[in-house]
Amino acid sequence: MSLLQKLFGGAPTVDLKSIIEEGAFLVDVRSPGEFAGGHVKGSVNIPLDSMGTQISKFKNKKNIIVMCRSGARSGQAKSILQQNGIIDVINGGAWDYVNQFVK
Repeated sequence: MSLLQKLFGGAPTVDLKSIIEEGAFLVDVRSPGEFAGGHVKGSVNIPLDSMGTQISKFKNKKNIIVMCRSGARSGQAKSILQQNGIIDVINGGAWDYVNQFVK
């Protein structure tokens, strides 16, 4: 944990590569148009604005990684999922960051 994390809090760093290799459920919360312009191989597109009606797609999933363009919408998606009882969620941040860990 970095000094800044100790002082100001923040999520612990996670090993995205290992989690993805173990078969994480990769969810891109950008719009369909953004998703069509490029996305992580194997990810599914569930836009943030439809997240509340798509909760059933997350039930019984292990290691859910949500991503978007910058990390802001995926942070909101993580909160929505957690409010609906889906707790095994990681905000992966930007999709192109997550993409470097996918084979």
